[in-house]
Amino acid sequence: MRYGVARRGTAGFAALVLATGGCAMKDGNKSQVCADGKQAVQQYATRLKTVAANDPAQWKQVTDQLAVRFDALSKTAEDATLKKALKDGSTQFRAAATALGTGDAAALNKALAETPDRLGTACD
Repeated sequence: MRYGVARRGTAGFAALVLATGGCAMKDGNKSQVCADGKQAVQQYATRLKTVAANDPAQWKQVTDQLAVRFDALSKTAEDATLKKALKDGSTQFRAAATALGTGDAAALNKALAETPDRLGTACD
């Protein structure tokens, strides 16, 4: 009887693992990549608060780091829409970083305005 319970328990556990695995396979790594992308943006915002307003080199460096992080996430994303959103974000922040090196923040303002919608749409 003891072994019978164990077998039924094991079968139930196996069914749960298969069901959960199916959901994870459907989603791939989208949830994790989206969470990592959100965390990258939050860390970027936190780091910007520590950068002097009159130091374009620091703004450029921090923005370049976000572009690199988005690029790395795009390479790991299994979802095509998310991969494209992250790659587009990386390109946009890299261009903004270049402009920030000369003191021009217009490209950064545009990137910051478009990123939430871009990632939000890809992560839904």
